[in-house]
Order: sequence, then C-alpha cells, then structure tokens
Amino acid sequence: MSETTEYIATGRRKTAVARVRMAAGTGKITVNGRPFEVYFPTEAYRGAVIQPLQVTDTASKFDIRVNVAGGGPAGQAVATRHGIARALLVVDAAMRPSLKAEGLLTRDSRMRERKKYGQPGARKRFQYSKR
Repeated sequence: MSETTEYIATGRRKTAVARVRMAAGTGKITVNGRPFEVYFPTEAYRGAVIQPLQVTDTASKFDIRVNVAGGGPAGQAVATRHGIARALLVVDAAMRPSLKAEGLLTRDSRMRERKKYGQPGARKRFQYSKR
C-alpha cells in the first residue's frame, strides 16, 4: 500500500466552511462527492474555484477533494477557493506572493450582523409611536 501525501487546509466565507484535501494527481476536483462541474453549475462559481490553480499553473498537478457546508452557492465557491489557495501554500510556500497579489489568501470577513434584543433586526428599530 503506497502512502500519498495529502495537503489539508480550510477555507471560509460568511457561514460556509470548506475543508480541502489535496494530493498529487491529474487535476480532478470533487466537491461533496460530486464533480465540481456538477456541484457548481455556473461558470462564475467554477472560475472562482479554479482561480488559485490557474494563478499558480498547478491545474493538472493535483487531485482535490472538498467537503463544504453552510452558506449558499456563492459563499461555498469562495470558501473553496480560499481553501485551495491555503492548501497550495502548504504544498509550496514560494507560491505565496502570486496568491497574495490576487487576494486569494484573504478571508472575506463580511458576515451577517447579529440581531439585537429589543429590535426586529440587526439595525432596524420597531416603529416609534407617539400615542
């Protein structure tokens, strides 16, 4: 039994969390057990997912397995992109400048603000009534 080295990283965006496992291979990407072309049906989401691989010219060097949960399709796609970029850093730290220049290592920290007590939403107030 041959042991293949797996590189593991986590990507996040809003409430989506992507756990990425990367191993040497032919460029096959599976998301939650399905091909990524099936899981991310639109071209924009697919483009986001493979962006780190295109920037570093490693598209056909790794097989990638992703488990992603939470959020919607856009958040999951960007979380997957973040995870792949971080996994590439584990593979080779020399890729850092090119990934950083594209902004792929920055976690998009925009989250939904929590609802406050005594209010119907995060910022919205109940209607004022004088009488």
